Amino acid sequence: MKLRQSIGTKHKLSGTLRGWLPILKADIESLKETLDQASKENPFVEIKSGNEVGEQSSKTKAKPLQNSGIKNSVSNEIEAMTTTKKSLYDKLAEQIVPPLFPTVISREIAYLIIDNINDNGYLDVEIEKIAKQIGEKVETVERIRQRFQYLEPSGVGAVDLLESFLFQLNDFDLEDKLYKCCVTMIEDFENLEKYQKEPHFTNALKIIRKCKNPPALDYLKEQVQIIPDIFINMNEGSIDVKLNVAYYPDIVLDLGGIDEKFDFVKEKIKEATSLVDALELRKATLTKIALMIVEYQYEFFKGGAIKPMKLDDLAGELDRHHSTISRAVSNKYISCDRGVYPIKSFFAVALGEDGEVSNSEIKSFIQDIIKSENHAKPLSDNKILAEVEKKFNIKIGRRTVTKYRMQAGIASSSDRKKLYTFT
Repeated sequence: MKLRQSIGTKHKLSGTLRGWLPILKADIESLKETLDQASKENPFVEIKSGNEVGEQSSKTKAKPLQNSGIKNSVSNEIEAMTTTKKSLYDKLAEQIVPPLFPTVISREIAYLIIDNINDNGYLDVEIEKIAKQIGEKVETVERIRQRFQYLEPSGVGAVDLLESFLFQLNDFDLEDKLYKCCVTMIEDFENLEKYQKEPHFTNALKIIRKCKNPPALDYLKEQVQIIPDIFINMNEGSIDVKLNVAYYPDIVLDLGGIDEKFDFVKEKIKEATSLVDALELRKATLTKIALMIVEYQYEFFKGGAIKPMKLDDLAGELDRHHSTISRAVSNKYISCDRGVYPIKSFFAVALGEDGEVSNSEIKSFIQDIIKSENHAKPLSDNKILAEVEKKFNIKIGRRTVTKYRMQAGIASSSDRKKLYTFT
């Protein structure tokens, strides 16, 4: 199925988009607030709320893929997927300011880290990849990431459960000896028993048990209704793609009787028209992204699995920077016959010789089998690997299984056994 003719001519990132990137990044619920902020000093612009109703009842709770007879590859973590009044991304982004992030490059690195934090609050990509993307040293990126331990929600930006616990210790006002005991126990979590005779053991254990797992737990728990940006529906064998324009705010320009001979007036009119252009560019960009998702993931919308797909695929097709596409799809949702899904869930890495198995399928499977494991005998990564290779008939390394487990914020088998004991 070819939809490329509907996408239109590719064009490079315009000055309008660079100037109004927050409009592209904003989720649909905060779009009016973003436009209000952009236009607050312009006397010729008025922002009016949309109808606040979308086609097909645009306000709806997310409906993740179910494990029915239909094979699917979207992670079961989406079962807990919700939005909050302020998204996790927005909560973190508003804290990327001096003095913690004093330079332009430190803030740029921090935003890239946020782009790669998953819904649980863990970093979902290797530091080396971020460093390569931005052209900085790995040590520089890692130094910026370590500053995330001072952000809220506490623990976000860690690479795994135990590091998240270490980050979260900053939330507690602990005396030095108790703090050091907590750090020692977390770093040697597999051998907690040997610290039972330590004078601070009981209090340290209480502190560790107060740590949130996953660190973004509050953002998963607080359920509110989701407003999809895009509707994708099957219609007698064809697929319709529609933008949720009914919920978009309107930009009203009042230019009646304006004398444009003054430079100030000319500048404000230019800003006003750029604001209109930026909103239209947001609509066009999201529509193009949706059309390409349909083209890449056509089988999914017919009831199949998510296929391998990268953000770079869209960036190349749309002639946009990777980070622009990442921000364009962040905190935005697609409503289709199968439910409501975050757009980011449609991106998956290819695995296996034929490239037909996506990493999303494997991640989902790993989480499934760990969820139902025997708490007395948690599955080791080698046993999980054997189950994965048997299920998908592919060969991957144990380190890959370990990486996917850690990205989901799941502790090792020995650490899980401890957690099962102490929770």
